[in-house]
Amino acid sequence: MRITVTHRPRAASPAVALGLVAALASVGRAQTTVAQRSEGARPASDSAILAAETYVRPPAVIERLVTAPRDNNVTLASQTQSPTHRWFFKLVSAGMPSVQTFGRPHYYLGELQVDYQANRSRALTDRGAAKLELIDGLTGAVRTIDVPHGATISSAEWSPDGARIAYIANFESATRLYVADVASGKSRAVGSVSLLATLVTEPQWTADGKSLVAVILPEPRKAPPVRPAIATGPEVRITDGLKDKTRVYATLLQTPYDEALLEYYITGQLAVIDAATGAVRRLGAPAMIDAVDPSPDGKYFRVTLVEKPFSYIVPVSSFAHAQQLWDATGRVVAHLALDPERLSDDRDDLTPADRQAMDTVARGFVWLPDGSGLAYLKQDPSPNRGESDSTAGAESGAAESASRTPRRKDHLYAWAPPFDSASRRELLTSNARMGSVLFSDDAKMAFVAENTGGTGHVYAVYFAQPDKRYTIWRLRGLNASVGTDRRGFFGGGRGGSGADSVTFYENPGSIMTTRGRLGGEVALLSSDRASAFLEGTHYDRDWEHHAPRGFVDRIDIQSGKKTSVFEGAADAFETVTAVMDDSLSRLVVERQSRSTVPDSYLRDVATGRTRKLTNNVDYAPELTHALHKRVWVTRPDGYRFLVNLTLPADYKDGTRMPTLFWFYPYEYTDQGGYLRTLRMENIEQFPRSQPRTIEYMITQGYAVADFDPPIVGTQGRMNDNYVSDLEADLYAVIDQLDRDGYIDRTRLAIGGHSYGAFSAVNAMVHTPFFKAGIAGDGMYNRSLTPNGFQNERRDFWDGQKTYLDMSPFLYADKLSGALLMYHSLEDQNVGTALESSVRMLHALQGLGKTAALYMYPYEDHGPLTRETVLDQWARWVAWLDKYVKNAPPSSAAPDVKALTGSR
Repeated sequence: MRITVTHRPRAASPAVALGLVAALASVGRAQTTVAQRSEGARPASDSAILAAETYVRPPAVIERLVTAPRDNNVTLASQTQSPTHRWFFKLVSAGMPSVQTFGRPHYYLGELQVDYQANRSRALTDRGAAKLELIDGLTGAVRTIDVPHGATISSAEWSPDGARIAYIANFESATRLYVADVASGKSRAVGSVSLLATLVTEPQWTADGKSLVAVILPEPRKAPPVRPAIATGPEVRITDGLKDKTRVYATLLQTPYDEALLEYYITGQLAVIDAATGAVRRLGAPAMIDAVDPSPDGKYFRVTLVEKPFSYIVPVSSFAHAQQLWDATGRVVAHLALDPERLSDDRDDLTPADRQAMDTVARGFVWLPDGSGLAYLKQDPSPNRGESDSTAGAESGAAESASRTPRRKDHLYAWAPPFDSASRRELLTSNARMGSVLFSDDAKMAFVAENTGGTGHVYAVYFAQPDKRYTIWRLRGLNASVGTDRRGFFGGGRGGSGADSVTFYENPGSIMTTRGRLGGEVALLSSDRASAFLEGTHYDRDWEHHAPRGFVDRIDIQSGKKTSVFEGAADAFETVTAVMDDSLSRLVVERQSRSTVPDSYLRDVATGRTRKLTNNVDYAPELTHALHKRVWVTRPDGYRFLVNLTLPADYKDGTRMPTLFWFYPYEYTDQGGYLRTLRMENIEQFPRSQPRTIEYMITQGYAVADFDPPIVGTQGRMNDNYVSDLEADLYAVIDQLDRDGYIDRTRLAIGGHSYGAFSAVNAMVHTPFFKAGIAGDGMYNRSLTPNGFQNERRDFWDGQKTYLDMSPFLYADKLSGALLMYHSLEDQNVGTALESSVRMLHALQGLGKTAALYMYPYEDHGPLTRETVLDQWARWVAWLDKYVKNAPPSSAAPDVKALTGSR
């Protein structure tokens, strides 16, 4: 039996991570060059494609769909809108990135990816744009801004007056700051300094628009650390007897040399750079700066620093951080917060006093939008020192008694220069913990979000009358949040599964925001400042026949009276993406339907007249015009779930097609939990296509069934039923689609990515239906994720039987069908180590199973480069054609009913 591995390991390169990834990932540029030379010719046979050790290409129609310039399409949204409301910028990509770009030398340092030649985040290198365009929000006219030759661009930021755009120019070996003039369309470099953009990856304007704040390379800068030619000792790991259940991270720091590299590449100089002259004013000493937030007047800086000691067991994002307040000389005015190293949530070394101390620190620091100083929140400690508060977050009057401790008050403070104890004043006190606060532009009032006892409450308060609260909305089952903190009203997972089934349909909307006159985010208020605006989406209980409808309401702050400003059409899906003035007399509305590509329109609210602003293109008409069917499936135990079946546009009723199942299981405690995830389905959503949209397989003569099989069980133990429910789900889908006449049950394949890959291999070892499978970036042995995975919170020893039952590696001898695995050599996802795929292939080799493993250089979890994605499609098609569509006839497929028995 031949085992095909697309890239053989060579000596480790400095561009890749350590450990197994380093051993396997260092594929040289020579192979890439060979692949390019042979790219024009697709091998004649499926076997030749599958055996090729250079990049290969798929059928022409799939290549067209994969490489379509879909990034040229645009949505005019507030995130890219100028402060004047008139213009929108668009960063235009050059298409899919290449392996030449992804293969540039880089380090992985505690999961921080660094392009060390250019001193920036690898993401800036990999995903920089080729062009910068301006789009007129009144006419839709497009202008192109000149950008420097030989650079890609990233992190565009409007100046406060909307006359200029600052951006980062990514050159081959340097990272520079540029400013574009909107009127002339010309760009110019801001000084000659090079940025350090490894952690701070966006420039920021001062409120007067005269300067930019950034982190630059320190001067003088020492040479980078050099790896010792000979190891100076062993790599050491010691546990201290305290439980600390961390996840399986891909590229942690390993040695003192790694620590030295990290410190070198994140140590930068905070600087204020004159936008006109390029003059540089350096603030303080170089430091490991993770984030910078300048005050509106540019006189103070909220600086977040990475703290030592570093860690070998968590990534950089979980290292200890200190938040400090600096003045314009770099002097530390105040220590705002210290975030300790973030380990696991279930550490047993934290006493109640420790947890209380973490819970009562000052939090939520933000600059007041009127420029008067900082605002922050701070909660009182528990009256019973060292004990947790039993009533914090309880509903008013619910289950309280005199024996319980009183509620802990939460406070909103304003803190003015010189930021000493005398310049601090209280703005607001609440009996509940405040989740988030959104100020008005003059900072005289704010909107506050609180969540207590399962009830979300958003209210307004005027600081001149802090005891009066004006409720904007209060609803049980909805999560309250305001401003950039808002994470959606329907906390609890997919599709709003955590929202109450009644209140879900009463979505009151989010408070709309705008840019403050001094920068930052503030509440959007009417010109008389008496009203705010709420935007959101209303979902229909009969979602299978009625699309959701976007809306904007005006709400009188003191009376709570609402007036509709906008409601989306019933025969399409319309949402407001930007406003053209603070009175909301003109809106930018995105409109789409199941057959109409999304486009932006300028809508006059008073007259209802619209003007089309964009001319987006349908780059995947094969998918748009395909037959899309929603098929309800019922398991023998009564659980129902939905399968999205896609068939070619020319499908003839009664034709039984070879079919690819593509899936990703989710866990639920009951039928209702699953059904709640469907409430945000949108029958008028245009079929979105991306380079790896699996439904492209319909162009090759396959039906595609895409679904999320439910795994149902008691809370915390859902996976005890994983194997049996997975079997029942698959049996039910096959039975239903067979009964409906869509599929040829003797020619079935199954596949998935990540947890879907893991589940696809489980399907192939526990059921006999699939002639072939595709599994990408998966984990196949749960003993390699001993502290939990996905939504499984038990560790291996608490749920040992479940861990073992769910590990397809342990059942590899039962594999039915031919398995194609692929894995990114630089997969950074938690819990999907490359080693799992390597060992799985080794096992299948020893068992005499038909399998292949393709390992792709430079790619992370979910491949992105043109060469890799096209190569994957070529091999997927060849694999399925060889082992499914064109496989020799076999005996009748196993009978579902016989296999399910009494299920």
